[in-house]
Amino acid sequence: MVGWMLAVAVAAEPPLVEVAVVDHAPIAENSGIVQSRRWPGTYWVHNDSGSAASVFALDAAGEVVVPPFLRDRFTVGPEASRRDPPLWPGLELAGASNIDWEDIAVDDEHLYIGEVGNNGNARRDLGVYVLREPNPAAVDRARPLAFWPVAYPEQQAFPPDDVWRYDCEAMFVFGGRLYFLSKHRPAGQMGTPRADVDLYRLDTTHTDRVNVLAHVDHLDDIGGWVTAADLSPDGRRLAVLVYAPDTAVVLFEVPAVGDALLSGPSRRIPLDLQQVKQAEGITWVDATTVRISNEQRQLFDLSVGD
Repeated sequence: MVGWMLAVAVAAEPPLVEVAVVDHAPIAENSGIVQSRRWPGTYWVHNDSGSAASVFALDAAGEVVVPPFLRDRFTVGPEASRRDPPLWPGLELAGASNIDWEDIAVDDEHLYIGEVGNNGNARRDLGVYVLREPNPAAVDRARPLAFWPVAYPEQQAFPPDDVWRYDCEAMFVFGGRLYFLSKHRPAGQMGTPRADVDLYRLDTTHTDRVNVLAHVDHLDDIGGWVTAADLSPDGRRLAVLVYAPDTAVVLFEVPAVGDALLSGPSRRIPLDLQQVKQAEGITWVDATTVRISNEQRQLFDLSVGD
C-alpha cells in the first residue's frame, strides 16, 4: 500500500522540460518573458539592469527572431562567434533607458516594460514604458508611446529604516490594468528574502506626474521572493514564480468578483532550484502550460494542468 502511494505521488509530479538554451550573447541576463497575443508563438524577452534599452523576440523553439531584411547585416550566436556582421542587438526602444528592467507584460495592443527594479529601495524614478507591440519580423526599433512614473503609497523614506518592501520583479495585466507584486527584504540585507508579498494596481496613467499605486492585497507567506507573474489566457489563473528559499510556481484562482488575487484558493508546484537556477520570467504557453526563463538563458516548459 505504501509503495502504491509513493508511485502515485511520483507519477503526479508535473514535468519540467528544458525546451531551449538561448545561445545569443546580447541576451545576457534574461529577466522577463511574455508571449505575444498579436503574434502567437512569439515570446518577448529583455535583459536585467544596465543593458541596452532593447527587447528580443524568440520563436516557440527559443530561436532569436531577426527581421528578414536584416539577416545579412547581423548574426545570432555566442560572444565567441562575434565577427562581421555583428551580433543582433535586439529591437531598440528609442529614447528609453534600462536602469533596472524587471518584467514585461502584454495586452491585445501593447507591450509594457517594468522599469521597477529597486533593490536598495532608494529609487524615486520607477515607472513603466508603454509601446504599441511591434511586428518582430518587420521592425528593428520602436518608440514608446509613454513612460508612466509610479510610486508606492506607503513609502515615505528612500530607503526605509525597517523593511524594504518597494522592489518589484513581477508585473501583469488583469482587467485592462497593470498589477505589480512586490519583493521584500530586511533593511540593508540585499541577499536575504522575506516571504511576504503585496499586490498593487495602477489606476492612473499620467506622464507628467507620478502615478501612486493602489494597494490591493497582501499575503504573509508565499515562500520567498516573487520574480515573475502572468495571467492565464482564459483569465482564470494567476501564475506566480517564486525564487528561494522555497522555489515554486504558485497558481492562484482568480476571484469571480474583485481583484484580491492573493486571497483565493492556490496550488503550489515545487521546483528544483538546482534545475531552474535563477528563474526570473514566467508566461503562459497555453491554458495548461507555463514557460519559465532564467538568467542562464534556459527556457523550461511546465505542465500545470487544467
